[in-house]
Amino acid sequence: PTFRAENSNTSRHLAEFWMIEPELAFADLEDVVACAEAYLKYCISYVLQNCGEDIQFFDKFIEKGLLERLVALKEKDFAVISYTKAVQVLQDSKQKFEYPVEWGMDLQSEHERFLTEKVFEGCPVFVTDYPKGIKAFYMRLNDDGQTVAAMDMLVPGVGELIGGSQREERLDILQERITASGLDLQPYQGYLDLRRYGSVPHAGFGLGFERLVQFVTGMDNIRDVIPFPRYPGHADF
Repeated sequence: PTFRAENSNTSRHLAEFWMIEPELAFADLEDVVACAEAYLKYCISYVLQNCGEDIQFFDKFIEKGLLERLVALKEKDFAVISYTKAVQVLQDSKQKFEYPVEWGMDLQSEHERFLTEKVFEGCPVFVTDYPKGIKAFYMRLNDDGQTVAAMDMLVPGVGELIGGSQREERLDILQERITASGLDLQPYQGYLDLRRYGSVPHAGFGLGFERLVQFVTGMDNIRDVIPFPRYPGHADF
């Protein structure tokens, strides 16, 4: 289970939700992107093979064309685009967004869905190499010193489904990143020891389980795919 502290009242946010969180040793950003794509395709294949009647029900009553979309997705190669290129594409699109796009900002749901639904015509897309200022200190700093080896998988109808990165395994840079984030090093000594006494390149990601259920069922609201939805102002159970 995962708990969200921010006050997010949207159709894709919960205050308490579930995450699938694999970590891969001896892996970089390219490896974790490949793993995330393979994982989603496996989940979809499993659902189609074992829950066919349920998907037909959702296809008939919830989202027309759902079955066709899921079957087609299994055969697609997911797109990959850098954050910098994605910002340029969004700016060049002349699309009017509620939140204007500029380099250094965190992409909003409207931007994510425009990329995967319009620019890449319904194909899931990985956005990679985000500005370091909007990502966590533990994400590996790229050689340009401005971006980190992070990725988000965006899917139609939902937006961000998976977020992950290659982790920072270099002790000196990790310490600098923690300090630059305005945090005290002392509480992180146990974490830093994992690097101080030997580490390997590694990467991982988190997949929001309820968002995955949304994606494969076509449900619009994340509160409808969890037995006891808890969100800001509603945590009675």
